[in-house]
Amino acid sequence: MQSQKIGNGYMIRLEKGEEIAESLKRFCQEKGIKSGSISGIGATDNISIKYYDLEQKKYDSKHFGGENYEILSLNGNVSLLNNEPFTHLHITLADSHHHAFGGHLESAVISVTCEIALQMTDALVLRKRNEEFQLNFLELS
Repeated sequence: MQSQKIGNGYMIRLEKGEEIAESLKRFCQEKGIKSGSISGIGATDNISIKYYDLEQKKYDSKHFGGENYEILSLNGNVSLLNNEPFTHLHITLADSHHHAFGGHLESAVISVTCEIALQMTDALVLRKRNEEFQLNFLELS
């Protein structure tokens, strides 16, 4: 991973073999980042995405591998959950036939590179468990 501080954020480049969510969480821990927004592009050949099943109140996960996928859009945010950085990420991918699909990012290993802009906020943004949906919602005042 390489990074450069730019204004109130960072430009980050993940390299082949690095996992996006884990790398971003570790980066936020090391830099003391408590809240912000994330956007990025890149490529992966080993990815798991999830879709939230409203009736069952749980995520269904699906793994994709065996070919290279373009990361058309990586979007999300950073907040604090139990005093630790928490990344909530969604991703849109394209396969070799230019078919796009996406969902909630569970895991993605970089196949070529991934370029990420992380914009920090001044406010402290927390998450709190919502029992109705069994999810961690932003706690906003």
